[in-house]
Amino acid sequence: MNVVITGANRGIGLALVKQYLAAGHSVYALCRNSSDALNATDAEVLSGVDVGVPDSLPQALAPLSDVDIDVLINNAGVLANEAITDWQPNTIDYQFKVNAMGPLLVTQCLLKQLSSGSKVALITSRMGSMADNGSGGYYGYRMSKAALNAAGVSLANDLKADGIAVGLFHPGFVQTEMVGGNGDVDAETAAASLVARIGELTLANAGRFIHAKGDELPW
Repeated sequence: MNVVITGANRGIGLALVKQYLAAGHSVYALCRNSSDALNATDAEVLSGVDVGVPDSLPQALAPLSDVDIDVLINNAGVLANEAITDWQPNTIDYQFKVNAMGPLLVTQCLLKQLSSGSKVALITSRMGSMADNGSGGYYGYRMSKAALNAAGVSLANDLKADGIAVGLFHPGFVQTEMVGGNGDVDAETAAASLVARIGELTLANAGRFIHAKGDELPW
């Protein structure tokens, strides 16, 4: 099985790389800049893939043109913390480019490498849920993940006829550099849960918003 993972140089992405490799799959690890930890794996590393620069993606993803992709995991993401009294439009715009537009454009660029039976996983966040928002703040992150959820449902509907299942997965509050090492689950545990949920993804349950533990989340 060929697995493509964005944001693969650290955190959840790196943990996903290691787990799919351990299961005997071929992994294509995409990132802006690689890391020693990623380079030490047996993954095929493709650096210079910046999902926040839309015009660069067709050329950056061209090396995958001959790869038949079984699982595409759109994991790359960024987080900033804006308050209503303290935020900048460019920060929110960048989160939209990376968190919402990036996964959509990566999937679009790689559509010809997907076929019936392929799966597309979008690593989203329950912070994109409006029903679950009881604390406010994080304007750019919340809005960009809500936009990703909307795109994911459209993708699930559009690709179903081609036999391609699209799932939206919240990994949990994971101890990564993006959240300053805070969190209640480590990257390895979160990745194991995500691998299990992606394994369960079918056309019948495509387009749902699922916690890595298996619970369905509210929009």
